[in-house]
Amino acid sequence: MIHKNALLTDNIITWILRFNILISVITTISVFVVIGTETLAFFKHVSFFEFITGTRWEPLLDPRSFGIWPLICGSFIVVVGAMILALPSGIAVAVFFNEFSSPQLRRWIKPIVEILAGIPTVVYGYFALTFVTPLLRNFLPGIQVFNALSGTIVVAIMILPMISSMTDDAFRDVPRTLREGAYALGATRFETITQILIPATLSRIGAICILAMSRAVGETMAVTLAAGATPKMTLNPLESIQTLTAYIVQVSMGDVPAGGVEYLTVFSVGAVLFVITFFLNVIGYRLIRNAQMELG
Repeated sequence: MIHKNALLTDNIITWILRFNILISVITTISVFVVIGTETLAFFKHVSFFEFITGTRWEPLLDPRSFGIWPLICGSFIVVVGAMILALPSGIAVAVFFNEFSSPQLRRWIKPIVEILAGIPTVVYGYFALTFVTPLLRNFLPGIQVFNALSGTIVVAIMILPMISSMTDDAFRDVPRTLREGAYALGATRFETITQILIPATLSRIGAICILAMSRAVGETMAVTLAAGATPKMTLNPLESIQTLTAYIVQVSMGDVPAGGVEYLTVFSVGAVLFVITFFLNVIGYRLIRNAQMELG
């Protein structure tokens, strides 16, 4: 009787798991079909060549222009700037956790750092607007109220816990014997970190960078509130910009009637965002596979 109940329980759990997998697959396919269908409808009105080569994005005002590069440029500024700020800081925090802090201190500090990942993004946006930007204007008087630098800083703060936590896990997976061998040969702590610890986890750090970039490029509310809604081809972080996600928010507010070409731009921009994150995730997956093979 007990054996039959155990088999029944196993079968129920198996079907529940299969159902959840099926739901995930159907959801993914549905999103792909919806975005693809609406994007194709968009390209019935707009030239694909204009879309991928144009340098002016004004789909809501006359004369209309549908060049996607200003939005890509805005996202590029935020993502690259956030990585420049967050990556060294995240690695430094992970090094501190592994090589300098005591176990008791690590148990207290690491959860505090990870709390940053749980703060709603809209809160980060208002934090940038009411604190970061006024602070920056004390040192950079020419900076605009809505600017890319403020959005970059808050996105860097948002992805810092992800980088530090995952890098910390990567460092902890390095065999202790490698560190002890380096110390036995007379290496200093700095030499052990730079020549043993970081090189041994370089593939995983690369994968962490790619995943953090995927997180940054998909950020919406913080960038929308901090960086503004001015699509332009610029690399100046002191100016107002607009990212891919910020434009989607702008059009989704309800002011644009459904069915028109203005409405369809949301799906074309979403398709570009989907392609970018897809390739970033593929690269990250391959780096993780390489790291597992190296450790294996």
